[in-house]
Amino acid sequence: MTFQSIIFYVFAAVLIVSALRVITAHNPVHAAMFLVLSFFTAAALWLLIYAEFLALVLILVYVGAVMVLFLFVVMMLDINFDKLREGFWQHLPIAATVAVLMVGQMALLLAGKAINLKDSATIAPAAGASNTRELGRILYTDYLLPFELAAVVLLVAMVAAIALTLRARKEVKTQVIGDQVRVKSTDRLKIIKMDAVAKEPPAEITEAEPK
Repeated sequence: MTFQSIIFYVFAAVLIVSALRVITAHNPVHAAMFLVLSFFTAAALWLLIYAEFLALVLILVYVGAVMVLFLFVVMMLDINFDKLREGFWQHLPIAATVAVLMVGQMALLLAGKAINLKDSATIAPAAGASNTRELGRILYTDYLLPFELAAVVLLVAMVAAIALTLRARKEVKTQVIGDQVRVKSTDRLKIIKMDAVAKEPPAEITEAEPK
């Protein structure tokens, strides 16, 4: 076993453990820290296969921007995570079924595209070659379906995150679109009929008598 293979297995073990801690940690800040560790480890694995562009983008975009924004949101918002976790075990079978189906679909899509990791890890790219260009060519030709599937998964995750955190508060006035659409003219304008009242003349002011 070569030194490069040892590094790969060490980083792979760290990545698996940190990814499991992301979904098992009770504290959201700790989960975010484990996610940062997962990103760094994945970037190191991409460096082993000469994918420098992917490694740098993962660190700069996700670790440097997305995770910092996520931590600010978690620490600034008063989110009751205990209430969000209610009913977790009740919906676990459906969530596990959906997860298994998604993993099966991705495995079927990638089954016909075998990758020789040993060759890709030991053979350096040719001089003057651009891995960014090759990445775009392979991503939008050979792996177009997995790329679109990943986009759908991210969209579902975004909608689910918005649905979980969007809740009504009593002290905050919210906009109800349905009530605004169903409003009528009688709800906005009310005509009141009043009888005319004559204005009383001003009372005469009498001057005080001199002493």
